[in-house]
Amino acid sequence: MKYLVVSDNHGQRDILVELVNKYRGKVDAMFHCGDSELEPTDELWHEMLVVTGNCDFDRRYKKFQEVTIGTDKIYMTHGHLSAVRMDLRSLFYEAKEQEANIALYGHTHVLHAEVAEDLLIVNPGSISQPRYPYKVKTYALIESDLEQYCVTYYNEKHELIEELTKTFSRN
Repeated sequence: MKYLVVSDNHGQRDILVELVNKYRGKVDAMFHCGDSELEPTDELWHEMLVVTGNCDFDRRYKKFQEVTIGTDKIYMTHGHLSAVRMDLRSLFYEAKEQEANIALYGHTHVLHAEVAEDLLIVNPGSISQPRYPYKVKTYALIESDLEQYCVTYYNEKHELIEELTKTFSRN
């Protein structure tokens, strides 16, 4: 399975349109981890699963989403309600409670990928306002099969940032 993950575009709709057009039919699902600052009725959300961020004030957005695709159960939240700036423990336990094997979040504007126990945890960074130490606008692609996860990061020009690629064994 292949997933596009993006977060924190902060009103810059054009980059999301570009991503949807580039990856439509090439990925199994597209995820937006919040702080879009777009209307919850935006037509983009017909093609992307989305959650609310701390800058998304419309209550029609969901606080989290979970979806099963093939053998993957994916839990997604923005992260501000899970205190991800302090650590990832709350996010980890929320995802485990949902029996997820992949957890997606945003909020920090800092890309991140790790496996904790049997849970892949990914932050795609920010596509509009990246923060230290990676001052590059990014989104992520996750490839998942029965043996491994591969997380790759791309800049806003859709160029692979090879040194950020991470591969993890899947238990």
